Amino acid sequence: MEESILLSTKKILGISPSDESFDLDIITHINSAFSTLEQVGLVPAEYIADDTVVWQDVFGDHPQLSLIKTCVYLQVRLLFDPPTTSYLLSAAQEQVREHIWRLNVGREDTEWVDPDPPGVVYDA
Repeated sequence: MEESILLSTKKILGISPSDESFDLDIITHINSAFSTLEQVGLVPAEYIADDTVVWQDVFGDHPQLSLIKTCVYLQVRLLFDPPTTSYLLSAAQEQVREHIWRLNVGREDTEWVDPDPPGVVYDA
């Protein structure tokens, strides 16, 4: 079953799929989370505009799709409805950092490129 990115994110936020009053805000935050993941090499620069885009459209059969979804949900939650106490805010921010780190490590395990390949001569 294909799952809409917007609708699944609304569900995590506790918003009814039929309530469209926050769609622009949530879509903006989802796209912001995608930008963050794209900067660490995890997703193409593809963004959503409505509830027709599903996770597989953007990520295909990515082996870390569950972790990607959780990371996006956490980032959207922080932007859309941040915790009211500094302790909870710090804890949520740390979760996002850890998820991004884990995703990046997973990506490096399969897509790592030697930054100093043998045979390349650098001018001094």
